Amino acid sequence: MSDSRLFKILYYLLDREHATAPELAAEFEVSPRTIYRDVEALSSAGIPIYTEPGRNGGIYLLQDFILDRAILSEDEKQEVLAAVQSIFATGYTGGKDMLTKLSALFHVNTRNWLEVDFSRWGKRAFDNSKFEIIKTAVIQCREIKIVYENTNGERSKRIIQPLKISYKSKEWYLKAFCMEKQDFRIFKLNRIVALELLENTFVPRIYQESKNNLQQTYPQIILLFSKEIAYRVYDEFDETEIEYQENGDLKVCVEMPVDTWLTGYLLSFGVQVEIIEPEYLKGVIAAQALEIYKKNKP
Repeated sequence: MSDSRLFKILYYLLDREHATAPELAAEFEVSPRTIYRDVEALSSAGIPIYTEPGRNGGIYLLQDFILDRAILSEDEKQEVLAAVQSIFATGYTGGKDMLTKLSALFHVNTRNWLEVDFSRWGKRAFDNSKFEIIKTAVIQCREIKIVYENTNGERSKRIIQPLKISYKSKEWYLKAFCMEKQDFRIFKLNRIVALELLENTFVPRIYQESKNNLQQTYPQIILLFSKEIAYRVYDEFDETEIEYQENGDLKVCVEMPVDTWLTGYLLSFGVQVEIIEPEYLKGVIAAQALEIYKKNKP
């Protein structure tokens, strides 16, 4: 008899309230007869488990049954507390005393080891309130009206059904269903310049990851950064994308979208970056640098 299976049966019943012997047998890949022996073993151990015969019968736990805290190991208790604490770190405001109660129940002291701030430098109030509104909209399935600025500098007003907040490559995104386009869309949180939480509710749809995945195919960009600007390279690129040169310069090979953000980003390095590939990107940067010179020459 497997003690591990006994606990799994117990957790299964706590989660679903009741089950049949064939259902448990299929779940744990044993025979129904083995399940009945497990039920007897649990009952002998003092667990209030019982069976009811008949068409609508099954295996049940008494409604008031609560697992004793000793069932969790010390490491498991720490993991539970760490998970709860990480939720609070994201700005969750409900049930503030939950962590204190669990700490007391487990007899485990917790340290404030995690802090999350969704705001950019100088944008704390708006960014944090924006995230809180979007989180509320996702949880309560409420539509929001947004003003969004795309990569071409075009602003549009939309009503969307927010489905999921996603963190990807140092940026926050919102996966949603756009009512105007009648399709799934991804919105970068920093480009949502205004938003309003609406009273309209919706039935959440399953986001079509295959149609709108953040992991798209982009052209390969090869850049050569001077060693003087190495600290910025470490901030922006993964170690696997960086190749160190004998003179201390850093060669970066990365797949990125070629858009206005990229050109502005590369121009911010001034003469500290050289574009190796693609060739046409050199022309784009050179032309923009010339326009900057013409506009700002004394």
